[in-house]
Amino acid sequence: MPDVTFHGPDGRLEGRYNEQDEAGAPIALILHPHPEHGGTMNNKVVYTLFHAFVDRGFSVLRFNFRGVGRSQGEFDHGVGELSDAAAALDWLQSLNEGARQCWIGGFSFGAWIGMQLLMRRPEITGFLSLSPPANLYDFSFLAPCPSAGLILHGEADEHVPEEDVNKLAQKLVAQRGLGIDYRTIKDVDHFYTNKLDVMGAVVNDYLDTALVTAEGKA
Repeated sequence: MPDVTFHGPDGRLEGRYNEQDEAGAPIALILHPHPEHGGTMNNKVVYTLFHAFVDRGFSVLRFNFRGVGRSQGEFDHGVGELSDAAAALDWLQSLNEGARQCWIGGFSFGAWIGMQLLMRRPEITGFLSLSPPANLYDFSFLAPCPSAGLILHGEADEHVPEEDVNKLAQKLVAQRGLGIDYRTIKDVDHFYTNKLDVMGAVVNDYLDTALVTAEGKA
């Protein structure tokens, strides 16, 4: 997969991009965890999400937020990072006009950014939100959540209590009857340590069903 750079709102952004040959192939954007806590586009959870979509025929982009790796700029507490994500989606769409689906995936801080982008971009078909930090950030902007998606959390998460994420998920489930699928994994911490295969299996199981449904609506 080639290294890519593209223009962001505060300078150059660095990414990894996998492009499909098929015309109209679906697209996905994957967002990494907190930049100030070691989060990068090469995070193992991000890498697993990236390849889950690649394996299903998507053109997929993951990238480093501002100030991470070779991406220019400085950490902006979520405001600038949301702008970075919007620029990344613009870039991805510019190379894939006519994509029949558009998905967003995010892990931890990236899940928070991804859900905000979801509210601003009606073309997003669905989402994967792994370990969303519902105890640290305000998710009340999801009023209502505009798309179906998966929220996945580890029951032994040491940074984000499961009950906080469960409360968020149930709030979304109650809105408009959208297909919000909330799943947990027993004995799994925030980073899915030694459980990436289990996490990947849950994501794959969800996508195999959700993508068929989304294709039928396209």
